[in-house]
Amino acid sequence: MQLPPKVTDRAFARLHEIGAAADGKALRIAVEGGGCSGFQYDIRLDEVADEDLVLSGSGESVLIDPVSLPFLAEAVIDFTDELIGARFVIENPNASSSCGCGTSFSM
Repeated sequence: MQLPPKVTDRAFARLHEIGAAADGKALRIAVEGGGCSGFQYDIRLDEVADEDLVLSGSGESVLIDPVSLPFLAEAVIDFTDELIGARFVIENPNASSSCGCGTSFSM
């Protein structure tokens, strides 16, 4: 049995800073075909759908649809603020390789 993804406190804190829940939104993490490595992450604010896995913390939520869930099993969703920019990042143990931008991966 695969474990669901985890969301760091830093990622929940960033969602709180941008007021996602106050706007009735949550962070959606989805996996789509495409990108330079075969799959790509779609990261955006969205509303909850009935079939979503909802990961909650600090009054905020992260959503993962059932199709994307197997690709994200045991992944860690974090937020980083570096010289190259601030962004949500995914450390995915299921990815065999990824591109330099971190939004595209292969399995």
